[in-house]
Amino acid sequence: MLAVVFPGQGAQEVGMSADFADRFPEAQAVLNAADDAFEGPLSSWIREGPEERLRQTEVTQPAVLAASLAIYRVLESRLPVTPAFFAGHSLGEYTALVAAGGLSVEDAVRLVRRRGALMQEAVPEGEGAMVAVLGLAAEEVDRVCDETPGAYPANYNAASQTIVAGERKAVEGAAERLRQAGARRIIPLEVSAPFHCPLMAPARDK
Repeated sequence: MLAVVFPGQGAQEVGMSADFADRFPEAQAVLNAADDAFEGPLSSWIREGPEERLRQTEVTQPAVLAASLAIYRVLESRLPVTPAFFAGHSLGEYTALVAAGGLSVEDAVRLVRRRGALMQEAVPEGEGAMVAVLGLAAEEVDRVCDETPGAYPANYNAASQTIVAGERKAVEGAAERLRQAGARRIIPLEVSAPFHCPLMAPARDK
């Protein structure tokens, strides 16, 4: 059995999927459809940046979705078996729905653009932050967050990798306490809002 898993926000990079679009018409077709649905030069930002633009949530989410699907459309016909499962991390759930045939590229781009705009409205850019905490048990991360108002455990990615999100100053304070508690690494995530935490409640409601 084969499962295909798609990435979420934070995986973006200027130039992602460009080599596929240059070589394979099916990849370029996805990016063209995404441009039409986005009603803007999404594929140009994917290919050329600027990086600051690509980090804006309203752009990042449709960009990662489009780039992921462009790559998948090339791989799809070359897989040894038909995938039995499609999944995705956060934003990647929408990409998985398209890959599985449950949603069109155009509808998915429009949905995640709106999703990204609502998430950014919930916490203005610069006021929130996310970090990956490596090499520390989730229980210890929970404890530090409990003692740091405004910082929240957001994703339990593995036994020793937890994402913390929240108000920027609170996350920075929690990161320092987590270092002192023995975290091997603290990695700031390239996102413009603190996802998967209570600060996203206004976006959830809308």
